Amino acid sequence: MILVTGGAGFIGSNLCADLEAAGHRDIVVADTLGHEGKWRNIAKRGLRDVILPDEIEPWLAARQRLAAVVHMGANSSTTASDGDAVLRSNFRLSTRLWDWCAATGTPLLYASSAATYGDGTGGFDDDAAPEALARLRPLNLYGWSKHLFDRWAVARAAEGHAPPQWAGLKFFNVFGPNEGHKGDMRSLVAKTTPGIAAGGRVALFRSHRAGIADGEQRRDFVYVKDCGAAVLWLLANPQVSGLFNLGTGRARSFRDLVLAVGRALDVAVGIDFVDMPEAIRGQYQYFTEARMDRLRRAGFERPFASLEAAVADYVCNHLVVDDEYR
Repeated sequence: MILVTGGAGFIGSNLCADLEAAGHRDIVVADTLGHEGKWRNIAKRGLRDVILPDEIEPWLAARQRLAAVVHMGANSSTTASDGDAVLRSNFRLSTRLWDWCAATGTPLLYASSAATYGDGTGGFDDDAAPEALARLRPLNLYGWSKHLFDRWAVARAAEGHAPPQWAGLKFFNVFGPNEGHKGDMRSLVAKTTPGIAAGGRVALFRSHRAGIADGEQRRDFVYVKDCGAAVLWLLANPQVSGLFNLGTGRARSFRDLVLAVGRALDVAVGIDFVDMPEAIRGQYQYFTEARMDRLRRAGFERPFASLEAAVADYVCNHLVVDDEYR
């Protein structure tokens, strides 16, 4: 039996689809469904159970071991400001899951984030050495909460108190199916496809940094299906533990991204540039690019889809069809 926290969310529900396709039949989702239609993300899955987040600990207390805990649940808003709420959801629950997995011998894979790298001036190397982690300066509360747990996990592992396998996955800019419930936090692919398909223009943020042209802010955009392949590989290789980036290793611009949407739809894309809101200018990442050496050295050889191929699959096989859900 595998527990997937955040299993009705974007990455979590895709992982449930990947696990089911790989032959796993006893999948338990822990998540809140709310009113945004998140239930549709898991509507096709034959799940063993669905529990609420506040039921996780008593549910685990009744079990001696699981095949794995895949911990994707978190408050992932980069504009969250309630420190106490973020600490409870992103740090305290994670430490308790770690302790339970260590005590029962259950593998634990959890979501970290590229937000731990802050503005990127310190690089994007998933070095788990304590001194390397201490140099990182996240720009927002969400990134700090993920960084706090990364440092805690590395310290506990060094003390010999760890699950038999553990992996913290530093997801970069993930996009793909099952993100409709995220509203304004959806990827730019999801946001712009309807307008581009209708022949409209796209608005991108103007650059507010010297030397970077409008629309040339660059991110490591990674397809959620590739992330799922990496998670399945880790579960199949229990000897591999540590912190690992999950990106493509190649940064691309936001202009590239929307032009890829246009190519997928065979529509010419017009771009307008608008000022970035003052509220996010101080914590905006102008460049992210995952160093993928560690995951590759660990043995993960599967190539990541190009931006154009991933966008085409997402747009044509999910966003412009009647049923967008996996």
